[in-house]
Amino acid sequence: MKGLIIKEFWLNKILSNEKIWEIRSSNTKIRGKVYLIQSGTKHIYGECDIMDSKKLTLADYQNNKDKHCILNGVENLPYKNTYAWIISNAKRYEKPIPYKHPIGAVIWVNIN
Repeated sequence: MKGLIIKEFWLNKILSNEKIWEIRSSNTKIRGKVYLIQSGTKHIYGECDIMDSKKLTLADYQNNKDKHCILNGVENLPYKNTYAWIISNAKRYEKPIPYKHPIGAVIWVNIN
């Protein structure tokens, strides 16, 4: 299964089901259940389902702050190509699970 690496602030928003759009500079074809990894910790904190990925217009980005939780700096898109990875069913684990982090992994990790 894949593990998605996310910074702590955004990971907590996802795991509390406040954030259902993960904003990225690239599309993803990955669908279904993925682990959620807190950046810099080498631990899996939960899981979610990636339902879709859609390229955003500036209007999409500005009118859906409730989905991506970015409240400031929405005058422009953050990336030349900006995508919302649409997530659901986020679940926090009671205890984080350690994993072996491969050198150079910054977005995805393959978890055995």
